[in-house]
Amino acid sequence: MSTPRSRRVTRALAVTAVAGTAALLTAPAAPAASGGDTYVPEPTMEITVHAPVCDGDVPYLDYAVELAGGDSSTVTITWLNPGGDDVVQADLPLTGRVPWPGAVVGDDGRGADWPGWRLEDGEWVQGDEYDWVRPSVDVLFEANPEAMVTVDYPPSSPDCATNPPGEGEPTPSASQVANPVSSAPQDESLASTGATVGLYAAVAAGLAAVGAAVLLLTRRARRG
Repeated sequence: MSTPRSRRVTRALAVTAVAGTAALLTAPAAPAASGGDTYVPEPTMEITVHAPVCDGDVPYLDYAVELAGGDSSTVTITWLNPGGDDVVQADLPLTGRVPWPGAVVGDDGRGADWPGWRLEDGEWVQGDEYDWVRPSVDVLFEANPEAMVTVDYPPSSPDCATNPPGEGEPTPSASQVANPVSSAPQDESLASTGATVGLYAAVAAGLAAVGAAVLLLTRRARRG
């Protein structure tokens, strides 16, 4: 049989657990402490990355950024180099198309150079400073807030080549083998916010479970 002291301790633990759960669930949307100001939600960003495409023998990345609560009219796209300098494309429209780093468009509007290849004495040779953008690469979108996606280099087709004429896929370089990039599904939408909502939810769920267990023990103690 429980004593009055043990019942008081058990009841206090139950109140603490439930109060902690409520605090975590409401923390992201709490109003300002003073001055009568109301809570302003942090901006969110949704990125739609379509499957990379080949157009006129040029590899492109199509994208669309939707902002909620933000006032930015441009986005900065950063191609993340795991072993060197990144490629930054700043002040871009929120919806558009960008060529793959290392891709060159000729005067005729068609591809004239491709990442992973270089022209020496009239022959295409594997290896250049853009080896790291294929077969996959991480791309960071920044428009307050930010989000990162992993995209695959578009393959060649009978109608469009993403490699030099008559050449197949280049052999992965040593840097690519040492710094592999995990591939992610293409044509996807990713949401990014300024708060770690998933962490709050996980902790709150854990505290809720503890609170429920303590309340059950309290009821059993009372019955005893």
